[in-house]
Amino acid sequence: METPPPSLPSDIWDQTPSEAQAYIGALIARVTALEAAVKELTERLQQDSHNSSRPPSSDKSSDKKRKRHRQPSGRRPGGQPGHQGQTRELIPVAEVTQVVTLKPSSCGRCDHDLMSEDPRPHRHQVIEIPPISPVVTEYQVHCLTCEVCGANTYGAWPHGGPRG
Repeated sequence: METPPPSLPSDIWDQTPSEAQAYIGALIARVTALEAAVKELTERLQQDSHNSSRPPSSDKSSDKKRKRHRQPSGRRPGGQPGHQGQTRELIPVAEVTQVVTLKPSSCGRCDHDLMSEDPRPHRHQVIEIPPISPVVTEYQVHCLTCEVCGANTYGAWPHGGPRG
């Protein structure tokens, strides 16, 4: 006779027919195999790029959420009240390359013509870097033949000139 399952007392196991004991043994073996398979699949589901050789692109999107490294302070992001801002100083109008004047021609509410001047307009400056164009220098080395001796002489390469 086989040994009884751990949860079944031996006196009850002895009274169980041998066919039932064989069936219970087969069921216990199958449950053990299924538990091992579930454990392996669970471990595989918990893998990501940090604990396996999988690429980061295979991580689930829920794993990609940013983790906070510090506790929230309760203040809103950005400059706080009382903080002196730091902005780029405007270039004087005399040094500006181009001035584009944007004046309204008529009132936005009643459509009356506007002729007055604004002594202090709102100024907004955009600094653009012009496109870079290369400077190409071509060196033309001439070879001249001497009329007296017939020797060919090449022009001298400038001192420090690039050879590549």
